[in-house]
Amino acid sequence: MTKVKFEKQGRLATITLNRPKVMNAIDKDLHLALCDIWQEFSDDDGLDVAILTGAGDAFCAGMDLKTHVPEYIGAGPQKILDWAKLGLGGLTRGFHHLEKPVIAAVNGWALAGGFELSLSADIRIASERAKFGAFEARRGFHDADGGVARMVNFCGVAVAMEMLLTAEPIDAERALQLNMISKVVPHDTLMEEAERTAHFILRNDQAAVRSAKRTVLDMIGRSLDDQLYRECIAGYTLMADNPTVPGLLGAFYDKTDKGRAGVNATPL
Repeated sequence: MTKVKFEKQGRLATITLNRPKVMNAIDKDLHLALCDIWQEFSDDDGLDVAILTGAGDAFCAGMDLKTHVPEYIGAGPQKILDWAKLGLGGLTRGFHHLEKPVIAAVNGWALAGGFELSLSADIRIASERAKFGAFEARRGFHDADGGVARMVNFCGVAVAMEMLLTAEPIDAERALQLNMISKVVPHDTLMEEAERTAHFILRNDQAAVRSAKRTVLDMIGRSLDDQLYRECIAGYTLMADNPTVPGLLGAFYDKTDKGRAGVNATPL
């Protein structure tokens, strides 16, 4: 049985972690397979959006505690430096500047490195059954694949402190309140909602989508003046140079552009 499924349907890719008997824990094979998938997704000009989810009752339980974590007990500096270049599953660090959007459809437990993997997606949609937790302090270490940085950036210092120091889980509703996820949906409609969100993205000009993603990531840690300047340069340069703009404006003028709302509504 393949440890991860990579399915393509039109411009949408679905990536499913497929080790349900161990809550989709990431062993070395799965880690390497994910890295290959992110590279293929990045290089495939026919794909524009990916949905990442888990098989069975869990999204991901993180790094496999039996087969993967032991590699780093007593590890020397070079092994740690090599790991720092990529990060768990690739998306958490090495592929974190992937230009194409990634949606996490969190179907159940997202724990430790699995929690970090969910945070590395651009949009997180959670089943009502989802739970999130940074349990590493119970094992003698803490998040090291983007969880600390992303919790501080997305949710603030107080949330990061609570989750990391208590090592207690939170449910989907609390995660929504903390700005950790975008929405909570009934479990049986999770993939439908994730695909609907993907199709909203696919409706849009992909050069604009990718520039917007780059610009958002470029905001982190900068002063307001620097943020405002960089946003302006990125947005107006795209407007000036993107050859699809005149045609898309024409569709707007004609009220024929995809996914309109109101009296001139159009389908996606």
